[in-house]
Amino acid sequence: MTDYRIPLYQPDLSGNVKAYVNECLDTNWISSRGPFVAKFEQEFARKVDVRHAASVCNGTVALHLALVTLGIGPGDEVIVPTLTYIASVNAIAYTGGTPVFVDSLRDTWQMDPEDVERSVTPKTRAILAVHLYGQSCDMDALTSIARKHRLFLVEDCAEGFGTRYGNRHVGTFGHISTFSFFGNKTITTGEGGMVVTNDKTLDERARHFKGQGLAAHREYWHDVVGYNYRMTNIAAAIGLAQLERADELIARKREVAQAYARHLGDAPVELHREAAGTQHSHWMVSILVERPEQRDLLRRHLAAAGIETRPLFFPVHTMPMYVHGYRNHPVAQDLAWRGINLPSFPALAEDQIRSICDCIKDYFTCER
Repeated sequence: MTDYRIPLYQPDLSGNVKAYVNECLDTNWISSRGPFVAKFEQEFARKVDVRHAASVCNGTVALHLALVTLGIGPGDEVIVPTLTYIASVNAIAYTGGTPVFVDSLRDTWQMDPEDVERSVTPKTRAILAVHLYGQSCDMDALTSIARKHRLFLVEDCAEGFGTRYGNRHVGTFGHISTFSFFGNKTITTGEGGMVVTNDKTLDERARHFKGQGLAAHREYWHDVVGYNYRMTNIAAAIGLAQLERADELIARKREVAQAYARHLGDAPVELHREAAGTQHSHWMVSILVERPEQRDLLRRHLAAAGIETRPLFFPVHTMPMYVHGYRNHPVAQDLAWRGINLPSFPALAEDQIRSICDCIKDYFTCER
C-alpha cells in the first residue's frame, strides 16, 4: 500500500466515538441487539426527515434489501445510471433482475431523465436513482416518470448524505432509499448502511428480511428466506457519535470544495459544481480535464508529489459481466475518461488544498 502525503480520504472520528464504543465494550453489548442500534436508527430518521430507518451492515446489502423488499426478481428490469459504483448494479443482479443502463446529464453528471423515459418497457419495475459524488439527481423529473409508468423509485444515497434537492434531503423522494457508512463516507460506521422509507409496510418487510426472515410471534420460526444484514451495536455507536457532528462535517466538506474552487482559479479543469436548487454535499471534490489522455498523466504527476487521487467510476455497461446488449452512453463515458476525484476529507487544511491546486497547475504549465 502506497503512503501518500495527502491521502484521498480519512475519517474524522472525534466527538463521542470512543466513549460510545467503550460503553458497548463495558456493557458487553457488541452484537446487533444493543441499545445504540435503535438510537442510531431513530436519530438518522430524524436527521433526514423520514419516518422509518433500518440499519444494516453495509451499503451494498442496503441496496439489495431495498430491492428484495419491493419484490424485484427475475424478469424485472431496473433502470440505473451506468456512471455509478458497481454496487448499485450488482444489487439488481443479486435479485435476478436485469439492469437497464442510462446515460448521464453533462451539467450535473447525474442520470438523464429523458434517457430513463426512453428506456421504460413493459418489464420495467423500478428506477434506481444514484446521487453521484454528493450532487442530487433531478428528482422532480424522476418522480414524474415513476408516477406516470407506475414504477418503484429507489434512491441510492450512498454518496448523498447531506445532499438536498430543493428543501428536502435526498432519500425522501423514493418509495425506499439507501445510505452507506463506509469508512470514506461523510459519516461512517466503518462498514454500515441504512434503508429508509416513509412506508410502514416497506419498513416492516425490510426488517423481516434483514433479520433472517424470523417470524414476529414464534421463536426460531422463519417464514421467508431472509438474510443476516444486521448492524452491530458497536457500529451503531460510532454512527450515532458521527451523526451528532453531521452538520459540522457537511459544512466542512462544502468549505473544502469552495477552497478548491478558489485555488484552482483559471486552471484548465472543470469542477463538479452545485446545481441550481440543490445542496451539493461534496462527498468527493471532482474535476474534469480537457482531454482523456491528460487524466492519468495528471494523476501520476500528483502521485509523485505524494497526493492520492482516483478516477471517476468506470461506466458499468463497459464491464465484462454487464456488456451484453451493449449500448453507447457517450456522456457517461466522456465524464469517466476525463474525471478525477481529489482529496476530500473534512480535516484537509487550506495549505494542503493550495498545495494540491498548485501541483495541478504545475502539471499544465509543464505540459505547455
